[in-house]
Amino acid sequence: MAKGLTRAVIVDAALDLLDESGIDALTLRALASRLGVQAPALYWHVHNKQELLDEMGTEIHRRVLSRIVVLPAADWRPTLAGYARALRAEYLAHRDGARTFSGTRLTDAAVLRAQEPWLRSWTDAGRPLADAVDAAQVVTAFVVGFVIEEQERTPDRYSLADRDAALGADVPLVTESGRAMFVDPETRFTTQLDMVLDGVGVRLSAHTS
Repeated sequence: MAKGLTRAVIVDAALDLLDESGIDALTLRALASRLGVQAPALYWHVHNKQELLDEMGTEIHRRVLSRIVVLPAADWRPTLAGYARALRAEYLAHRDGARTFSGTRLTDAAVLRAQEPWLRSWTDAGRPLADAVDAAQVVTAFVVGFVIEEQERTPDRYSLADRDAALGADVPLVTESGRAMFVDPETRFTTQLDMVLDGVGVRLSAHTS
């Protein structure tokens, strides 16, 4: 094992490499070169790229949790909204963030254990644990999809003028809908997150009525 080489050092270097070159260029060989070690030295800590991604994703979720303020169960909406904004911010902080970190396995039990206070706030309020899990998963799925689109659908890859020309003049609503995709992303995120949370609220109302 190379002296001074820890999982934390590896993850930090991998995040830097990701930001510089993107997910497709993130390989164990490239990471070893960046760290100035032979590839086998990395295998002591991560056996393959998926394990590396799991470690990176765990660090991202650790950072997300550090941003969240868990409010009482009655204030479930701002807690979930805070989680959504923290997750989006961490994904956006890294190139290909949503594509890279979504679906990774959490490797640190402490990160999983940190979810207990939030889940407890739901069950102490008499709400089903399943509702808390479903709500978190729905919000997570929304953020992942939103950020993937946000990071991939850039103006240099998407021309409204070309789209308008291809559509023609007889579908004005389709034409106008294309412009909605380039409204300020903060505004779009807030509007669409509110729609998602409205749906969660309807679900909770049905289970508590």
